[in-house]
Amino acid sequence: MSLAFAFLTFTILGAIDTERPPNVVFIMTDNHGPWTLGCYGNPDIETPHIDRLAEQGTLFTHAYANNAVCSPTRATALTGLMPCQHGVHRYLGGGAAQVGPQAYNMLEEFDTLPSLLVDAGYVAGLSGKWHLGGNMTPQEGFTSWITKPHGHSLGFYEQEVIENGEIRKEPQYLTDLWTDHAIRFIQQNQSQPFFLFLAYNGPYGLGGAMREEIRNAYRDTYADSEFPSFPRTKPQPWNHNYGEWIGDLQVIRKYAAEVSGIDDGVGRVMQTLDDLHLADNTLVVFTADQGLAGGHAGYWGMGDHTRPLTAFDWTMHIPLIMRLPGQIQANQRRDEIVSNYDLLPTILSVVGLTTKPSGELTLPGRDFSPMLRGEQIDWENIHFYEFENVRAIRTDEWKYIERIHQSPNELYHLTTDPDEHDDLYG
Repeated sequence: MSLAFAFLTFTILGAIDTERPPNVVFIMTDNHGPWTLGCYGNPDIETPHIDRLAEQGTLFTHAYANNAVCSPTRATALTGLMPCQHGVHRYLGGGAAQVGPQAYNMLEEFDTLPSLLVDAGYVAGLSGKWHLGGNMTPQEGFTSWITKPHGHSLGFYEQEVIENGEIRKEPQYLTDLWTDHAIRFIQQNQSQPFFLFLAYNGPYGLGGAMREEIRNAYRDTYADSEFPSFPRTKPQPWNHNYGEWIGDLQVIRKYAAEVSGIDDGVGRVMQTLDDLHLADNTLVVFTADQGLAGGHAGYWGMGDHTRPLTAFDWTMHIPLIMRLPGQIQANQRRDEIVSNYDLLPTILSVVGLTTKPSGELTLPGRDFSPMLRGEQIDWENIHFYEFENVRAIRTDEWKYIERIHQSPNELYHLTTDPDEHDDLYG
């Protein structure tokens, strides 16, 4: 499909554009709850650039991921499919599927957001975490590619990265590295439509990465901070690991510093778009792969850090902010329930791409682009969740959780029990 034909009939939120479609900057963070951001009400962590992005665009208060861990949620965001459709039910562990001799791309058989945009004339670049296999070489139409050999983050300094088909030890702070490469990609491709997938591996919140010394610009800023926005609740019995981190100021300060480090990177990318006069024709999406509890309801971690595995809100609640000046309403907050599997059809609609993914699978997601314009539309507030043997349905008021070949099933009235402590099932 030629670029001219692809966009001749495109409608960019109601305006015909026969010249150049919007660029797309898709920023995804790792294990990141919206409660850490100022624009979502956090008073303790400095996030001025993400907050400004929210002021300039639309923020969703009830955006959710359909899984608890990285690989499945990333697969969903890029394909628009559920885990039962794309087949990625768990994070890719070890190196075999990522950099070893048996490495393979888990999305190879599907049309994806980057591959669809590349087919329509975009150039695509990845800077950051991939965690979907075949990491050594560019996948899904990407021509610019710098990533990690593995999904887990052991730290943010002196870590291995993949560039030009080789693994090397990188001394630079990874958050700055991903930002630097993202900016370089924008600068090098400013004359053509581009898709940038900027996938930070922070703030992370798990493992040895949180015991690493704070070395970014926020070491002194947060040295004495108590961070009351991190609950000091008693660990729940289901918190299989990391429960002892609740109230641990070393971990809390490190996590907060990584959030603010990402915010600095977002600010630099937004400034680059401004400097190159690209901001007015660039769709910016800011989100996370999944959420993370920082002591909320007695938990630290995600849904795979409990036994049995869980589907509580803190594991699925994610930030979602979208900006396209003049096309997406500024300073708008939407309370509808939207899901990460809604992102692909919505982004394609915003940039005006009429091509749909091929194949026999039906996209479960819905196009919420009218909300971005400030419209009120007929929209059922419902979210579906799949994580290994756990299935969940969430509405405005209720959440039902069912475990296949395992108990207990759970039912919560979220209006009166937002922390999901009072199980009404049975």
